[in-house]
Amino acid sequence: MSNTLYYAHDPMCSWCWGFRPVWELLQTRLPAEVRVRPILGGLAADSDQPMAPDMQSRLQDTWRRIEQRIPGARFNFAFWETCSPRRSTYPACRAVIAARMQRPGQESNMVLAIQRAYYEQARNPSDHTTLVELAGELGLDPRRFSSDLAAPATQAALERDIAHSRTLGLTGFPSLLLDVNGSRWPVPVNYTDHHPMLEHIRILLEMD
Repeated sequence: MSNTLYYAHDPMCSWCWGFRPVWELLQTRLPAEVRVRPILGGLAADSDQPMAPDMQSRLQDTWRRIEQRIPGARFNFAFWETCSPRRSTYPACRAVIAARMQRPGQESNMVLAIQRAYYEQARNPSDHTTLVELAGELGLDPRRFSSDLAAPATQAALERDIAHSRTLGLTGFPSLLLDVNGSRWPVPVNYTDHHPMLEHIRILLEMD
């Protein structure tokens, strides 16, 4: 029997940050037969161009909406004054893979480090230097991490994840999909309460 809960996300997705507390709680409550499989969706491709002012304004509005909708969600708006934003999340996605390559099991720690840097500490995870700093803070070898970050194998792994998420129909982030012995069912994301998602998953498991 194979039961996999796919979680499509991006470490620089604002709604994924808002969802994090409920997502962490849901994982602790899942039935033992359900395996969680995170997938990097790749929200925004590589770019060295400064983020357009209208995009900056839209993202700040999104942050405000998340704060209003999700109790406890907070963002450090100093980011928009102290950093040079770019619409580019692929570097942060590759950082998650590079962390895993150096030390299996470090993916979730790197995701959290990126989120805290971006949303709490007003640091830019689109920048190579920021990502290398975070690797060092996690106890990884910064020089190897920097090399892995630029390696073709890392980019290939990201492209596989992006292709997989699209094959599964997961084009928005965060998204959940439960695979029960080959039958796939979307699980509606609830940003404030894990119970509806857990009940939905249990019902789908009982249907099999």
